[in-house]
Amino acid sequence: MILGIGTDLCSIDRIEATLARFGDRFRERVFTEAERRTARRRAAEAPTLARRWAAKEACSKALGTGLRMGIAWRDMGVVNLPGGQPQMVLTGWAAERLAAITPPGHRAVVHVSLTDDPPWAQAFVVIEARPAEAPPPAPAGRGPAA
Repeated sequence: MILGIGTDLCSIDRIEATLARFGDRFRERVFTEAERRTARRRAAEAPTLARRWAAKEACSKALGTGLRMGIAWRDMGVVNLPGGQPQMVLTGWAAERLAAITPPGHRAVVHVSLTDDPPWAQAFVVIEARPAEAPPPAPAGRGPAA
């Protein structure tokens, strides 16, 4: 079942101007250490951070809050799996909100898609609830005594 959907479109030029004006103050306020490390490794930092900005906005919308109710920018972060696929990592209040909207007996899966076509960066986030796996049965002879 779908718990939330969010999207955001971000101007790469706006992020570039903000980086020029505020530099590390902006980077450290908004982006996780992993996101900053990823951006430093890329040839162009602004598109990388713009995609992650859009992902944070989209994720907050999918959580049903927008950027209010206590969610901090760094409570949502994008990491890349070894194959390059982006993945949202939620901590703090964002993780608490995710737990609150996840129905009992389910686990939440956060899907994220990022793209850019300068001067724009875009992200989509879908939060899905999947039935939790049942615990494996106890091995024979090790269950509670009858």
